[in-house]
Amino acid sequence: MSLSGKVYVVAGGGNGVGASVAEYLGDHGATVVVNDLGTSVHGEGSDPEVATAVAARIREEGGEAMAHAGDAADLDYTTQLVEDTLEEFGRIDGVANFAGILRDGLSYKLTEDDWDSVMRTHLRSHFALLRAVAPHWRAEAGDGTLEPQRSFLGVSSLAAKGNVGQLNYSTAKAGVLGFVRSASSELYRYGVRVNALIPSGFSRMTETVPEEYRPYTRAEMPPERVAPPAAYLLSDAATDVTGLTVHAGGDTIRLLSDPEVKRVGVREGGWTVDSIAEAFEESLTEEFEVTRTDRFF
Repeated sequence: MSLSGKVYVVAGGGNGVGASVAEYLGDHGATVVVNDLGTSVHGEGSDPEVATAVAARIREEGGEAMAHAGDAADLDYTTQLVEDTLEEFGRIDGVANFAGILRDGLSYKLTEDDWDSVMRTHLRSHFALLRAVAPHWRAEAGDGTLEPQRSFLGVSSLAAKGNVGQLNYSTAKAGVLGFVRSASSELYRYGVRVNALIPSGFSRMTETVPEEYRPYTRAEMPPERVAPPAAYLLSDAATDVTGLTVHAGGDTIRLLSDPEVKRVGVREGGWTVDSIAEAFEESLTEEFEVTRTDRFF
């Protein structure tokens, strides 16, 4: 696959899966703008060298890349990021958002800052990036569908199903899925595809878990294995693929379903508490394990 002539912005591209995706795109001919604020895994501090190092590695391998350090959740910054990319390269074919931090803790112990920081980094960054680039793509499309199509790749997690000690992270990652469903419906008419990637790849987030509880090792889930599915969703090979949630890790790719109605109960004249309880007991429930100890990133 050649991505020659394409320009992609990879937010959170300085570490882990984001860096692997940025380098893969660069290795296959794309021009890559590597964004990262350069914070710790907990969102502390900043270091522009984090993005610079990945861009340098892409150039060393013969690709074209530009580093752009900054906060992907800041609307003023993302506007500047888009403007600088357009000024330098004349186009943006896709945006992928791997920006993320962890502030784990049980729900009754999380601080206001723990909640706000995680929601801002994971969820608001998706909005800020899309809000900055979508008007440009819409203007390019004019009255007709944009050809070739543009692509926005949101990044969620299996933690969206719910993880003990990750109320903030799980909520933010579930929010990304709703974001993708809405944005894909709004923007398809302008030739913009919006999909969600759920990556399972060893990263510094995985390393925050005590070794005996880690869901996988680097050998089992190398971050580099996530890069080809991400590149596919960003590329023209995925034309008309939109509104989907794709889980990629190791040798496996899975397509996840949207929420759907599993069973319906109808009672003439309406329901009472007792009749609901009886219906649930008889036919509306399935046995399931309520305690989750696995952690996914």
